[in-house]
Amino acid sequence: MSQAQLTREVARRVFASEFNDSTYSFKESDDERAPNYALLPTGDRANRVFIVGTLTETEDVGDESEYWRGRVVDPTGTFFVYAGQYQPEAASVLRDTEPPAYVAIVGKPRTYETDDGTVNVSVRPESIAIVDDDTRDRWVVETAGRTLDRIEAFEEWDAEQEAPEGASTAPGNEYAQMARERYDSPVENYRRDVIQALESLEDVDAEAEASV
Repeated sequence: MSQAQLTREVARRVFASEFNDSTYSFKESDDERAPNYALLPTGDRANRVFIVGTLTETEDVGDESEYWRGRVVDPTGTFFVYAGQYQPEAASVLRDTEPPAYVAIVGKPRTYETDDGTVNVSVRPESIAIVDDDTRDRWVVETAGRTLDRIEAFEEWDAEQEAPEGASTAPGNEYAQMARERYDSPVENYRRDVIQALESLEDVDAEAEASV
């Protein structure tokens, strides 16, 4: 495996609504050490994600050993985070933190199928840190921007598919193609989520001003 392949993947900023819709996972080679990716509906891949939100609930759901589940809420929905003996530092943060608290998490997407065939998506954390509200607000703004970038790239690719043969000028977007084939949700849904997330910050600012 090359040095480039061993380099740690960039952690994608993604809102909960899109993350929870990222139910398809894949590898790009047959190598057993090849990274596993979640396919984002906006047309990108994510081996790692960076999320910030409010830790609203923690619970030890393990049987024979501690296995902590955390519920983290952003303006668009809820992330579920699971940490056990193989993520001892993250598990200790979930054990010792009294909700509610703002947390920043870097971790890997994980999917699992329930008995009824539903695919759920969760985060296996590499690190969890307690942060302040300014950090949370900056994350919302930055994640909104990254999400819009993905949406615009997807829409450019989509428009190219409708262009007359031979008129295409945009580069191919294999992940947009995969997302179109795998998911039913229109990317416009995630544009509405971006607006909702940014408006939530305006509401918080308005409440703060009113309390002064």
